[in-house]
Amino acid sequence: MAGETVITVVGNLVDDPELRFTPGGAAVAKFRVASVPRTFNRETNAWEDAKDGLFLACSVWRQAAENAAETLQKGMRVIVQGRLKQRSYEDREGVKRAVYELDVEEVGPSLKNATAVVTKANSNSSAGSGGQGREEFQRARQEQGRASAEDPWASGTPGTSGGAPAGGGWGGSHGGAPYAGDEPPF
Repeated sequence: MAGETVITVVGNLVDDPELRFTPGGAAVAKFRVASVPRTFNRETNAWEDAKDGLFLACSVWRQAAENAAETLQKGMRVIVQGRLKQRSYEDREGVKRAVYELDVEEVGPSLKNATAVVTKANSNSSAGSGGQGREEFQRARQEQGRASAEDPWASGTPGTSGGAPAGGGWGGSHGGAPYAGDEPPF
């Protein structure tokens, strides 16, 4: 929509995402991200965190909420993109306060200092089929586990260390012969 402030924040999760379901069955995960700038102090020859950091409350909905709750954990470095919202309220002492929240469109782990294994989410999960609640969510995840056991890209095959089948994928052998030309084999 026009006039919305879309931002991208890189930071660490302050807590585990908390997954809940609305009465209508829609999944929502809430979490906080801390983005604290670091500077190099030449006098001490060490990196130092700034005294004030940005702590941003985030909420993500539906299938992405379920995926975030299943994947992300406290302390993980994440990249979050969404619409920044300001909400004003009056506290118990009558002081007007303003808080900033992020309605998340995209969230994922930062790969700067970590690795991740990505599996495609099952499109038959609870949020995709109308969101029948927590029991349906858990049942869909169990079914997804059984389906991914049959998917060589999701579970790996004997003799491989990742999700790619033997002899294929990134860095695997290319048709049984090692790469030896000027052009990439793909």
